Amino acid sequence: MEFRAPTVAAQQNAEAISSLTKNLTAREAGRPLVQQLIEALGNAVDVYPDWHPILTAPPRGVGEHISDVGQLDAYSGADHTKEFVRGFVTCPYSPERADKIVAAVEKIPSLHARRLEAPLYADSAHPVVVVAMNVELEADGTIRSRDAIAWFVQRLAASAASAQVAETWWNIRSLLLGKPHGSRSSLFVNQHAGLHMRKILEAMNASGMFGPVLESSLDMLSPKKRDAIARTLLRAAIDTWDGESPSFEFELRGETCRAAVRDTWDDGMELSIRIEIGKHDLYVAGFHYPKDGKITHSDPSGRRDVAEKFL
Repeated sequence: MEFRAPTVAAQQNAEAISSLTKNLTAREAGRPLVQQLIEALGNAVDVYPDWHPILTAPPRGVGEHISDVGQLDAYSGADHTKEFVRGFVTCPYSPERADKIVAAVEKIPSLHARRLEAPLYADSAHPVVVVAMNVELEADGTIRSRDAIAWFVQRLAASAASAQVAETWWNIRSLLLGKPHGSRSSLFVNQHAGLHMRKILEAMNASGMFGPVLESSLDMLSPKKRDAIARTLLRAAIDTWDGESPSFEFELRGETCRAAVRDTWDDGMELSIRIEIGKHDLYVAGFHYPKDGKITHSDPSGRRDVAEKFL
């Protein structure tokens, strides 16, 4: 489904207003305060991209992957946190914790923290707002493209020294775009920035600086195609199975498929099936219900060139 940023932003902001005010005695009084935060910090979001200054500015361990503000010592004590494009608000119950967060953040260049006088989340909470001061927003509410692309490249290049494989755009786009996101844009980056990020990643991967390319996500294929791939392989495994062997191999469209089948509940009602091709080249798992011939499955994963053989 196409990512419609205005619609998604409206849903995210409505949820932020609800979650930060629903426990307040004076709930209606809290709504304008959250709206002010949205105006100052941008739209509400779920997960920051790896390169965002909120995650990269505080001190961290070498090579440590941070996906949540709660993992960083600078934000120790954060509780009931709601993220926005430029920063976040966190609502600890202890005023001492709130003051500790402010003191820690104020020592970090490019970040700013302040206490709010009015409560959010709960009457007894002490909200703190943390802002990445160098994050500027475009007219569409996303981060200024030149900054987002520069931070993305800096973070990506820094990971090269410890990388063992090159990850494709489809494998790691959630880490690069933040959440929620579409195929190449999010509430953090617009289509222009997302397209250039993808091109840069593909060029860096092609250079070999990260190692061999690892494909795992098949999200570039439509749900209909992923469903067809999974069903083709699962049906072939069912048709090949002798009814007894827990594992076996079969050939299909030039590939050797290793399959494992077991009676899930030992009652003949449901068969659990796994199929693997090569070493991480393609993996499919699902269930077959002999009574009505129904097949269900999770999304296949692996290499696109292998997966498309089964369309």
